[in-house]
Amino acid sequence: MLRRLYDWTLSLAAGPRAPAALGTVSFVESSVFPLPPDLLLIPMVIAKRDRAWWFAALCTVASVAGGVLGYFLGMFLFEQVAEPVLAFYGKLHWLQEFSTVFNDWGWWFVFIAGLTPFPYKVITIASGAAGLSLPVFIVASLVSRGLRFFIVAALLYMFGPPIRDFIEKRLGLMFTLFVVLLVGGFAALKVI
Repeated sequence: MLRRLYDWTLSLAAGPRAPAALGTVSFVESSVFPLPPDLLLIPMVIAKRDRAWWFAALCTVASVAGGVLGYFLGMFLFEQVAEPVLAFYGKLHWLQEFSTVFNDWGWWFVFIAGLTPFPYKVITIASGAAGLSLPVFIVASLVSRGLRFFIVAALLYMFGPPIRDFIEKRLGLMFTLFVVLLVGGFAALKVI
């Protein structure tokens, strides 16, 4: 079943609607959606290495735009929308406890969340709710999300066919590592 899902994702990644799907997933992942855009970015770059930089740029811009939506959700709709999302991730108390620290170190919080498996949407919403400077938020998001997606694209671009062979031969292991990283990100969220 995993092989069929992988093959389907690669066929979607090579299809004409793949960029729209990548942009959509990148956008909504930054404010509410739980799955990272890497799920589409990786097979898309593997399928079309010559478009790696375009895909990374699309991912970055859409992700930051979605992050701005999350920021405004936190700023203007905290009680109606953002509070339930933060409560779902168990971070409602975190925002209340660290509001002052967040404003002092907000750039680093945004940067680290944008670069790591830590759920970026929590930081986007918290940034708006805590009143972090919007230009600081956007710059930190552009830098961190850009680094993340361009590093992934660069590795896949440089090592394309061998990476694809590696992934295909070790599909179960790669899926397990991805799940461990995803669960690890949520576990880190519970600890913080």
